Amino acid sequence: MRIASVLHDDAVRVGVVVDDHVHVLDSAVTVLDLLRSGSLLEAGTDALRRPAVALDSVRLLAPLQPPTVRDFVTFEEHVEGVRRGVSGEAGGVPDAWYDAPTFYFSNPYATIGPDDDVPVPPGCSVLDFELEVAAVIGRTGRDLSPTDATGHIAGYTVLNDWSARDVQGREMQVGLGPAKGKDTATTLGPWLVTADEFTPDPDGFLPLALHAAINGRTVGEDLLSNMGWTFGDLVAYASRGTEVRPGDVLGSGTCGNGGCLGELWGRGVARDELPPLAPGDVVTLTVEGIGTLTNRVVPGVERVEIPPARVRPRTRPTQKENV
Repeated sequence: MRIASVLHDDAVRVGVVVDDHVHVLDSAVTVLDLLRSGSLLEAGTDALRRPAVALDSVRLLAPLQPPTVRDFVTFEEHVEGVRRGVSGEAGGVPDAWYDAPTFYFSNPYATIGPDDDVPVPPGCSVLDFELEVAAVIGRTGRDLSPTDATGHIAGYTVLNDWSARDVQGREMQVGLGPAKGKDTATTLGPWLVTADEFTPDPDGFLPLALHAAINGRTVGEDLLSNMGWTFGDLVAYASRGTEVRPGDVLGSGTCGNGGCLGELWGRGVARDELPPLAPGDVVTLTVEGIGTLTNRVVPGVERVEIPPARVRPRTRPTQKENV
């Protein structure tokens, strides 16, 4: 079932997409509400009983506004390429990558939908896309095993993790982040496809074809089953010592073989052949069995300058003097 959030008759509604039509619920309930109440499939079935409207008569929004976004890094080829193309590091994948599926927390307030414009982040001159698939949590769980964790996934959607590579590269030299390098936009959509629509391979991976294009030109293709860990593994790791809750989004991390420009640069593709994204560029990401995301880059706002840190002497008083 393809569950969408749509703008219909000036109201945000939940709908079920079938071919080129959508069956729209008439209540103001959201996808996040349905996930939290455990009634997503029931609501979808109810929607299918309602009259359909043409899909092109509504505006597709991000399928949900997630309370949290964890973005993993599970494609070995991506790690290797980006270390060279963005960070300028030699060598292959660090040994620590193989230990566990590392992630960072992204900004849920930066969530946008299909066909939304993406502003260039303030101070960015090296903008990049990242082709990913996201799992959306449907049930609360804590300290889950990978097998049990899979059952906590409500469905999957396409994710574009927009990245200000120059900002990201500088701030991560501090040993934290990424922060502002990933803080302006994360696209989700075009809808949430419920987990029952997918059949994992014998090892638990989803063998879905991935495709990335810029201005109609193919730049990347991969299989989702080339992840280093399954989505069950990701959910289990995310739940270690804490909870995952309905609506939480877990990104697969960027696929290899051209899932972003940074990786391609690291593999020897010249920046004048595939330059950083600029206003007017259109990025189109397609995932088999889920759908297509298309976003246009537009100019952003000027950066508000923050003063550099004040350098303090190493020998200094630690208490106020009595006056």
